[in-house]
Amino acid sequence: MSRGPDPIVAWEALFRAQVSVMRDLSADFPQDSISMTEYDVLFNLSRLPDRQARLKDLGGQLLITQPSVSRLVERLAADGLVEKFTPPDDGRGTVVRLTEAGAAIYRRIGIEHARAIRRRFEGILDDDELRTLTELCDRIRRGPGA
Repeated sequence: MSRGPDPIVAWEALFRAQVSVMRDLSADFPQDSISMTEYDVLFNLSRLPDRQARLKDLGGQLLITQPSVSRLVERLAADGLVEKFTPPDDGRGTVVRLTEAGAAIYRRIGIEHARAIRRRFEGILDDDELRTLTELCDRIRRGPGA
């Protein structure tokens, strides 16, 4: 008797699809000024109020370890793409804010990156399937009970 769909098989399919898509997008990524990981920092900051976040909260949005986030932010700050500061009301944490230069690079690269994403998905999924995929991925990301 069949137990139904196997979550391990589903995970393997999701993981392999993600790896395939990331390989393609990495090959198309315009790395003339920043890496895809640096772009991810700028992308996340661009979506937040005041384009800023505490360093520890930003790290929770990225797919790298906290020490790697700190080094990455240091490089971006040295390049003038983000600024770091300690908020006056709370001296315990570091806040990272997207600068105008960082926002400009994010927008320029974002346009090219979005084109590559659209090309990668073109003809594979229709609008309803894209909506379903988004909903499913959001549910998986939130986890059980969310």
